[in-house]
Amino acid sequence: MSPTEHGGQQDRAAADAPVIVAEGPAAAEAAAEDAPIAGAPELIADSIGDYARIWLQRVRNGESGALPVLLGLVAVVVFFQVKDSLFLSAGNLVNLMVLAAPIILLGMAEIFVLLLGEIDLSVGYNAGIGAVVVFWAAYTLPWWVAILIGLACTALIGALLGVLITRLSLPSFVVTLAGLLALEGLLILLIARTGHGAGGSISNPSNILDDLTAGNLSPAAGWVVMVALVGLAGLFMVTRDRRRRANGLVAPPLGVTLLKVAFMAVAGVVVVLVCNTNRGSGLVTLEGVPWVVLIVLAILVVYIVLTGRTRFGRYIYAIGGNAEAARRAGVNLSAIRTLAFTLCGFTGGIAGILLASQLNSIGSNLNGGQYVLFAVAAAVIGGTNLFGGRGRMLHAVLGGLVVATIANGLALIGLSAAATDIVTAIVLIVAVTIDTQARRTRTST
Repeated sequence: MSPTEHGGQQDRAAADAPVIVAEGPAAAEAAAEDAPIAGAPELIADSIGDYARIWLQRVRNGESGALPVLLGLVAVVVFFQVKDSLFLSAGNLVNLMVLAAPIILLGMAEIFVLLLGEIDLSVGYNAGIGAVVVFWAAYTLPWWVAILIGLACTALIGALLGVLITRLSLPSFVVTLAGLLALEGLLILLIARTGHGAGGSISNPSNILDDLTAGNLSPAAGWVVMVALVGLAGLFMVTRDRRRRANGLVAPPLGVTLLKVAFMAVAGVVVVLVCNTNRGSGLVTLEGVPWVVLIVLAILVVYIVLTGRTRFGRYIYAIGGNAEAARRAGVNLSAIRTLAFTLCGFTGGIAGILLASQLNSIGSNLNGGQYVLFAVAAAVIGGTNLFGGRGRMLHAVLGGLVVATIANGLALIGLSAAATDIVTAIVLIVAVTIDTQARRTRTST
């Protein structure tokens, strides 16, 4: 049997897996874990050559994964570089990383509920509530206590929305739309009562909160952190594969794993080289990897582990793929959905803190509606399915970079904010069209 035929059989088995879940939570967990693994090229292949052939065959069959997003991102970058040679300058690229951070985190927040086939339209204003609470508390409390209070508030709001949706069987669209309106009003009231801001805004009282997006590692520390992160990731991947083989389970070929580690190393070197370039002017020196890059990376790693290596993550995919089958298998749908909305609110709170750190203030004119649309756009452009069951946290990174690149590039060439919305809408339509056509291709084959 050829690797391609074997891959096709694995794909068909993966597609059928959620339907046959029946024997309690353990069975649901196993089925949810095995379904995505069964068709993975790195687990089917015996060598790098096999991996390449299987991957190409999957692309021909419409399973292109993140490839269209990556190609689209490259095309957008080339376009803006042609329009303005400063686009790929070190200063603008680092500015782009900082700009993308809140959008990426809002996309991660939205993915938690999109995986269930739900949506949270209130996450933009929930992020603003978190920022206001943090800044208000930071005037009298240590910065880290203020952050904990702010994130507790946004998580609580998310949990409340989740309870309303699950316990009362209400549509998430309607509940979170009501939440958007209520939180917009609450934002205005809170800012008016802080007593620390003028003109409907509250300013940042802490240098540490400012350094979340404005602060940088030293050039030497950037290299040390990059080498340590790549080394730890490589050690984890190799150890995991050895453990799987020792237990008689399928694992990627060593060459494929080393290739992934090499890719991470190259990406890390490029990021550190760009960030360590002096971005200052005149006698002012500005260099180093921004702290916000490490914050986003740390949250990404935690959420990848949470969604891919825990029972909660397996259940959330099982519910999004076939909620009735998951229920019959013994999964507590209400608890998982409520927790997903709680995590959405919590992550939105982190995004709000970073956004306020960028602006050095937060005001009642915050356009939370636009930010939630950017969050959904980031997730969907990255490859997450709006109807649940398919998506990864890495999709928010890719989609968030696309959205931020468009906003940054259009501002650089002098176009208005309106153009950003229009172009982002076009990119979103194109991404959904490509995803829909790919799914039709997979179905027909």
